[in-house]
Amino acid sequence: MVLCAVRQHLLRGSRGAWARFLQRQSRGCVYSSVHGFQQEEIREKLQAFPGGSIELLTQESGLAVLTINYPSRMNAFSGSMMVDLEERVSQLEGWADGKGLIVQGASGTFCSGSDLNAVRALSNSQDGMKMCMFMQNTLTRLLRLPMISVALVEGRALGGGAELTTACDFRLMAPGSVIQFVHKHMGLVTGWGGAARLVRIVGSQNALKLLGGAVKVDPDLALQIGLAEEVLQGEGTGTPLQRAENWLSVYTKGPAPVIQAVKKVVLSGRELPLSEALRTEKDVFGTVWGGPANMQALASKSKHR
Repeated sequence: MVLCAVRQHLLRGSRGAWARFLQRQSRGCVYSSVHGFQQEEIREKLQAFPGGSIELLTQESGLAVLTINYPSRMNAFSGSMMVDLEERVSQLEGWADGKGLIVQGASGTFCSGSDLNAVRALSNSQDGMKMCMFMQNTLTRLLRLPMISVALVEGRALGGGAELTTACDFRLMAPGSVIQFVHKHMGLVTGWGGAARLVRIVGSQNALKLLGGAVKVDPDLALQIGLAEEVLQGEGTGTPLQRAENWLSVYTKGPAPVIQAVKKVVLSGRELPLSEALRTEKDVFGTVWGGPANMQALASKSKHR
């Protein structure tokens, strides 16, 4: 698979505003061959450590559910699962009708980071750095998807699993769940981009506390510091996934092009200097002005009702 092939296709296509934004973001990826990163090489290495899977279910409603599935390892990422995740992100990048994404773990827990079998086998610094770049690329692309994403945290989100939650726009936590950046206990720091994203979510002081103290963040603390949006309370009101879908549907109601445009302008505001963000917002605005949803709304004169 060619590195970031979907984004390269977009650059050749007619989506001028979004394509130019992606180009400014190195086609959505952090690393390429310029940085000594060879994606096919690390994919081959990672595939040598199988186990588990990453499953993707897309719905006609425009919502998708991505499930980390390796219950016998508390949904830890094997090498092949890292490759699976990159492939699922590529699928989502090409999903024209996508509006929302829920990331969850199988069997009542989120993700316990990396499978130690793969970690030990890739313990030399060169392979570790390649894996780091691979996962940073993948999680950056996940965060930049033109749809609104939510991490549904049940059970424990540890290490790389905690980092994965930060690659979503929002985090919803079930009662009794925990997010914990345990890297310090492993003699490490975050390597999948979790620290950079965490600072943007909770601020540098709280990030220092969570990383330096390997703090167990329960739902109450997560709400207090802004790491989580809501605790999914209430038995008898559906499964946690159903409640997460209901929560997300509030923000994904409407035509896919409009929801995608919302995500794009917020993404540009988050990642670009103000002048560039303003130009991108203008360009994205031009893709929906006079579009079907805009014309229908004008015809119904619904704005002031």
